[in-house]
Amino acid sequence: MATEKVDVVVVGAGWYGLCASKTYLQINHETNLVVLEEASSAGGVWAKHRLYPGLKSNNQYGLYDPNIGTYEYPDFPMKPFGVTPGTHIPGETIHEYLNAYAKKFNVYDKIRFNSRLSSAEYLAESAQWLLTIGQGEATKTILTDKLIMATGVTSEPFLPILEGQETFERPLFHAKDLLQHSDELLKNSKGVTVFGGSKSAWDAVYLFASNGIKVNWVVRAKGTGFCWMSPPKVTPAKKWIEKLITTRFLTWFSPCIWDGADGYSGVRNFMHGTALGRGIVDTFFGILGSDVAALNGYDNHPETKKMKPLTEAFFIASTLSILNYPTDIFEYVRNGTVTVHIKDIVELSAGKIHLSDPENTGENTVLETDALICSTGWKYKPHVKFLPEGIEQDLGLPYVNKEIPDYADEEIVKKADAEILKKYPRLANQPTINPNYEALRGGSEHDELNRPFRLWRLIAPPTKRFHNSIVFCGSLMNLDTSITAHIQSLWAVAYLTNKLKPAEEKSEEDIKWEATLWSRFGRWRTSGGFGRRYPDFVFDSIAYFSHLLKDLDVEPLRKAGIFSQVFYPYGPEDYTTVVDEWQEKEKNKA
Repeated sequence: MATEKVDVVVVGAGWYGLCASKTYLQINHETNLVVLEEASSAGGVWAKHRLYPGLKSNNQYGLYDPNIGTYEYPDFPMKPFGVTPGTHIPGETIHEYLNAYAKKFNVYDKIRFNSRLSSAEYLAESAQWLLTIGQGEATKTILTDKLIMATGVTSEPFLPILEGQETFERPLFHAKDLLQHSDELLKNSKGVTVFGGSKSAWDAVYLFASNGIKVNWVVRAKGTGFCWMSPPKVTPAKKWIEKLITTRFLTWFSPCIWDGADGYSGVRNFMHGTALGRGIVDTFFGILGSDVAALNGYDNHPETKKMKPLTEAFFIASTLSILNYPTDIFEYVRNGTVTVHIKDIVELSAGKIHLSDPENTGENTVLETDALICSTGWKYKPHVKFLPEGIEQDLGLPYVNKEIPDYADEEIVKKADAEILKKYPRLANQPTINPNYEALRGGSEHDELNRPFRLWRLIAPPTKRFHNSIVFCGSLMNLDTSITAHIQSLWAVAYLTNKLKPAEEKSEEDIKWEATLWSRFGRWRTSGGFGRRYPDFVFDSIAYFSHLLKDLDVEPLRKAGIFSQVFYPYGPEDYTTVVDEWQEKEKNKA
């Protein structure tokens, strides 16, 4: 079969892929663009095959204004989709919303479903990408000038290798596939086991417990414990947490490597460069963490006490999640519907899970169960094989470096660490989350990766080798997905079309240095989250948006007046016109 030739290929039809496609077509109407999606429906994490019963967004709609949400594209309101203000958005509604967005902006008919990209080869002579879709006799190839990878970091599930799993004789699956098993288990199971302490584990536990099914909740004694789960309103003032993190005044309490972009670096210098400022910062995060712990009532019952997070509130980011359940999930723990086990899985046998004895009590715990649901994270490296062999390093993707196993031993990394800790000495005081920690093994290359993402501006390769032909949208985690997708997409299109001034002006060394500095900052700032692997931030989103908008020569301060800029929360409504503003500037340059 002949190789198809197109202008642009977008890989992934979730929040980032749909937005990147829409933005590219909005700016370049005649572009021959194709979207490759390996699933049978659009939506990414909100695709049809992932919508198990009761799934809802962490974000709430219409917190301050019944017409405005926090989980919607800036230029496509969610109001017409009938979400009740002050409620968490049902998964089915988000799926419908994303599909409507794709159809309105003429992206939907460009999506090729059930199309898994298996390899992408860079052709240096022409600065193009040769893509291979599928395997075996069904293989197809596409040659493209521009490649937008928008598969994110929650596409490929990570399943551990457990001793005896071939003899288990019960459903054993990742939380991603809960929908495929939920009907049968809800009808016929007496008890299930959930493995892991992340938000998806909480969701699975709630699903079964609220339906009267006994749940054994296993969280590793050698792991990082439970994620932080917050009520929607926090602090003594009872403020909505998703609005706190986009209020510039409160973002100053977070050290941020791209702080200069929002014009208030002096305030941050005081907050993090002086002993008094650092004392204020520690007090703020101490109050925030203590308030969440008190509201959840961890210490009020011996079983809920086991659920207290091991990580400090200061060092977490997107692992912070919100209690979005219609009833109190902790009551199921208190009344015994849910039993919490802080133990490791030693082995599996027919219908049984054998747990470790970390406290050396001499008593073995064996759980009889009808299923094992693994909420064990994701393979953060893109599943696509990039060619020629070994180009992951230049692309800024995770890879294995056997010559220098420890990333911190690289000279450029040592220099970055020194600059970060000089500017933010508080970060040198890193906590020990669990002295007995051991990584969960999965029997794959994922286990051996010792280099994280290192993308310039968290989007582009840290080199000019690829001639602005490839970007990675959504290779990060934060709580402002819709705005991030909107602004990253515009930056990516400007970069790919050679209209981004910094990309032209900066040297190869400058780009590599900035990419390394930003990547390494994650290791220090969000060591209680995923910062060692990929960009992971919460309080720093507004500063990040400001940095990208400054690159685009678009005004980053989106509110009128200093008081509003500092004390009013930002939302999608503040970024509605950024694409139009950029286009107008480009038109005036012509």
